[in-house]
Amino acid sequence: MNITRTSRIAGFAAIVAVSTLTLSACAANEGAAPQPTSTLTGALVGAGASSQGAAQEAWTAAFQTTNPGVTITYDPSGSGAGRKTFISGGSDFAGSDSYFNDEELASTFAACAAGTTAFEVPAYISPIAVIYNVDGVTELNLDASTIAKIYSGAITKWNDAAIVAMNPDAKLPDLAITPVHRSDDSGTSKNFSDYLFQNAKADWAIEKPADTFPFQTGEGAKGTSGVVDAVTNGVGTIGYADASKAGKLGIAKIKVGNDFVMYTPEAAAAVVAESTPVDGRAAGDMAIKINRTTTDSKHYPLVLVSYLMGCNEYAKAGVAENVKAYFAYILSPEGQATAASAAGSAPLATKMADEALAVVNAIK
Repeated sequence: MNITRTSRIAGFAAIVAVSTLTLSACAANEGAAPQPTSTLTGALVGAGASSQGAAQEAWTAAFQTTNPGVTITYDPSGSGAGRKTFISGGSDFAGSDSYFNDEELASTFAACAAGTTAFEVPAYISPIAVIYNVDGVTELNLDASTIAKIYSGAITKWNDAAIVAMNPDAKLPDLAITPVHRSDDSGTSKNFSDYLFQNAKADWAIEKPADTFPFQTGEGAKGTSGVVDAVTNGVGTIGYADASKAGKLGIAKIKVGNDFVMYTPEAAAAVVAESTPVDGRAAGDMAIKINRTTTDSKHYPLVLVSYLMGCNEYAKAGVAENVKAYFAYILSPEGQATAASAAGSAPLATKMADEALAVVNAIK
């Protein structure tokens, strides 16, 4: 993990910690009144994006502290699997790094009341890191065209002329490149593919980005953790993963305009702020079309918006109240700060969070 990102997150966490201590001290001095006990009870089952894993763990722990009667489980099975599970009624909600496609929206959602459908709202914004493991290479610059050629199999060696040209001072070895991709249906894959599709169409010859990775080159690995493990334990490996899971691996800068840019939560959020809603969506559907082709070097276009998906009206009694409360916590400033601290994500802009909360508050 790069030093800049670590210091930003650490600084943010320190601010949150100091604020918490200050409030606690004031409460103690004033003889704080006991907090009201939540009357919510029951169990919530969620499944989906493995990139949400760290955030979901933190959200669940915090929510259950103030709502001890509610038990929440989240299976980080991948965005595609999570959406399928939710549609079939195997879970109460889903997390996904890609929004519903048209075919999914036309489905009958088993958990939803008859004649109703599902909603999707953004939960947080996160950069996707291009991670690598090449002995002796501590800094790496890559543009979209080169990344596309690596993953399509057109570039196979680390000392390829295209990589050398962008990294004249690096000691690039005569070593085979092993590109690692997601083997499961993944919203992270779809966002990664969409970035390459929009910025390097000549080198990314696919019809349309999808959750399924389009090429069979290199090595497949299941889940975000699987990709990170494969890159970590391999030789000459490269991968893509939610930035919160990059750890100590090398992280490439990507070309934006005329500069090579390292990710930050702020640069990821800046791209989303200038993006637009997906056309033709119903009220309560906040799918976002991300602007990947920006040339502003203060932006980081290889980014994902991670969504929460649930029913506008639930078939099973009691579920609506629990989903509404849990999602409202996630979208609150406290919930967004919790994700930023645990996963390095960028909090939603206030306007976007308020719009999402209005959708959640309408759950029946």
